[in-house]
Amino acid sequence: MNVLKFGGTSVGSVENINQVISILKEYSEENKVIAVVSAVGGITDKLLKSGYLAQIKNESYISEFEEIKSVHLNILSNLIPDCPKPTLEALEKKLNRLKSLLDGIYLINELSPKTSDKLVSFGELLSSFIIAEAMKERGLNAVRKNSQELIITDSQFTKAEVKYDLTFNNIKSYFKSNNQDITILPGFISKSEAGEITTLGRGGSDFTAALLAAALEVERLEIWTDVSGMFTANPKLVKQAYPIEKLSYQEAMELSHFGAKVLYPPTVQPVLSKNIPLVIKNTMDPKATGTFISNNYGANGLTVRGISNINNIALLTLEGSGMVGIPGFSKRLFEALANHKINIIFITQASSEHSICFGINASDSQLAQEVIDQTFEYEISLNKINPILVEEDLAIVALVGDNMKNHQGISGKMFSTLGRNNINVRAIAQGASEKNISAVIAERDVKKALNSLHEVFFESKTKQLNVFITGVGNVGERLVEQIHQQKKYLKETLKINLRVIGLSNSRKMIFNDEGISLKNWKEQLEVGEPASLDGFFFKAKAFNLRNSIFVDVTANKDVANLYDAYLRENIAVVACNKIACSSNFANYAQLKFLSRKYNAPFLFETNVGAGLPVIDTLNNLIASGDKITSIQAVLSGSLNFVFNNFNNQTKFHDVVKQAQAEGYTEPDPRIDLSGVDVARKILILARESGTIMELEDIENESFLTESNLSSDTVDDFYQTLIDDEAHYQNLYAEAQEKGSKLKYVAEFNEGKAKVGLKEIPMGHPFYNLEGKDNIVMFYTQRYADQPMIIKGAGAGADVTASGLFADIIRIGND
Repeated sequence: MNVLKFGGTSVGSVENINQVISILKEYSEENKVIAVVSAVGGITDKLLKSGYLAQIKNESYISEFEEIKSVHLNILSNLIPDCPKPTLEALEKKLNRLKSLLDGIYLINELSPKTSDKLVSFGELLSSFIIAEAMKERGLNAVRKNSQELIITDSQFTKAEVKYDLTFNNIKSYFKSNNQDITILPGFISKSEAGEITTLGRGGSDFTAALLAAALEVERLEIWTDVSGMFTANPKLVKQAYPIEKLSYQEAMELSHFGAKVLYPPTVQPVLSKNIPLVIKNTMDPKATGTFISNNYGANGLTVRGISNINNIALLTLEGSGMVGIPGFSKRLFEALANHKINIIFITQASSEHSICFGINASDSQLAQEVIDQTFEYEISLNKINPILVEEDLAIVALVGDNMKNHQGISGKMFSTLGRNNINVRAIAQGASEKNISAVIAERDVKKALNSLHEVFFESKTKQLNVFITGVGNVGERLVEQIHQQKKYLKETLKINLRVIGLSNSRKMIFNDEGISLKNWKEQLEVGEPASLDGFFFKAKAFNLRNSIFVDVTANKDVANLYDAYLRENIAVVACNKIACSSNFANYAQLKFLSRKYNAPFLFETNVGAGLPVIDTLNNLIASGDKITSIQAVLSGSLNFVFNNFNNQTKFHDVVKQAQAEGYTEPDPRIDLSGVDVARKILILARESGTIMELEDIENESFLTESNLSSDTVDDFYQTLIDDEAHYQNLYAEAQEKGSKLKYVAEFNEGKAKVGLKEIPMGHPFYNLEGKDNIVMFYTQRYADQPMIIKGAGAGADVTASGLFADIIRIGND
């Protein structure tokens, strides 16, 4: 004999019910089948809502009833197109009884627990009737048995306690003489010894099935739902979650207690006592393996078997010096809560006995606060203990696994993972059996926590990076293209799953928390929402994704001013924008501090040398114990391009125009030619070397004329270049006469820095620097005579994008 239970989603539509009938027909061909069915999906909530509306004298309860009626009549008519009149009349009779009950609630203005049980019992009574009649019409040897005639309880309405001896005797007696191939029973409902309708609590249909399986000692119990078993985590929150093939009873109970809603916790108890295996199956995919739950299972060496969570948790703390060493506080506390039927989900107590911390459902928090403050009113008045502290908007995440007790470091890995993602843990509990480690966190961090933990404990060392890019112009576009091109390589070779979640230019922005398709991102951006710097930040914050990275590909001061906000939200910052790191030293130091405090990398390799590993090399030298004594560098690819192409056969104006056209200068070339950009770069290197310095401390020997510097607009500036051509020809001629070349050089030595145009003699490392190349020479205590030299392209969209990309990958490899 087989016992199968079908949940609300499994009987939630005509299509699904047809699938249920197919499954039962197939099973009945080999053995007798008992099928326990829930109410049609959503109906129990509608019944409770209609009852509440009737109780408060709101006549819209009639509309709710009509909707309930319509749902069931539509299902019946679609399952049995030519429905026999007696069947239709029988259904309408049940619906009329429901209407009469609701009218009664409306008239007496009361909805007691006893009446509530009678009300919600209609859900299962209606669904089981319709399914049984549909099967009979199709010629199946099926019968419906009201489980209220079999399952006997006490009179604790809404969550009755089962009388096991009476219930098991009833079940055995009935099925001993039952000859039908298929027996349909309503789940969840029962009767007291006095004959009053009771229920087994929400999710009690699983319990009904377990009672039947245990009483009849069947080979296994099957729970059919809308997912293919119990998953490693909630698949709605963790896309990489997958079904667990086998679990122990204890693991299943732990996971179900902590929110794995495919299984109702008390279900396991009756079958556990009889050592009956339990299988979770998918109604919509009956061929899927599902999850097999028993005492004998193979963990395949896995320590953590699943990660689960409970939302809507309130954390209550009772504390005070008057509790220390005084027996009875815990008894009084928990007894007061039990007397008011407040269930405790989580508990921990400090060894000092100074405080007791426990978690309950948030819906009970106000009542719990009143009850506890009243219970300890005397001690509170004497200041021996504090009024109960209530914290809400919390959740519990839990790691579950029988083998966790045999492995060191599980809790360390769990909490370090949460810490790296800036998820604050409010309380921790671990039982002596070590099969469960639970943590209370902010509810808004649940998705982030589950995904972070799942990545660490269940995925093949693949790290997901979630990137938000602002400034998809020339460089930003190349960066997106490089990410698109390398996405497969990163996943297969470096085990990095890089997803672009947000994109923005100056006009539009788009987001997709599953990752933007980079095949047509430009078209998507064109029809995106209006761009907003604050809006972009709040979106990234609201997504609250693990390993989030904000990439700034602008030269915008307002964007740079948001770095601290991103870092405080544990969102890493990668920037080619030099404004933040060359701003006042206090701001630079604050960003570095926030990066460490919130474990959010702040990387800006492209601030100096575009894609060249200048800052990374400098940081590695210092980390290894070396000390920078001097830096000499050509740090402007644009200025190097200009002076490499300027001679007595060209005009300085034309060369600058060419540099701008080829993307080597800013839209306003005065930023490059004034030397401010180079000054910012040497400032950043000086600061990274450990020197406290401001931009105004750097000596800037400008080669521009007074009229160049005082020009009001870019067009005016270009006109002054034409007017002052003789000045630039003179600079070139003087260098040529000495056999030298003009290079714009940055220097840092003995705590001081300067930038300016220099005549570089033949034989100097700077002399043959071509095109847009940069060169940096580090003199250190270890490299005292011969400097460490870094040389290569220091400007251009592709190399700058590759530098940003390298910083992103560096975060992924941490």
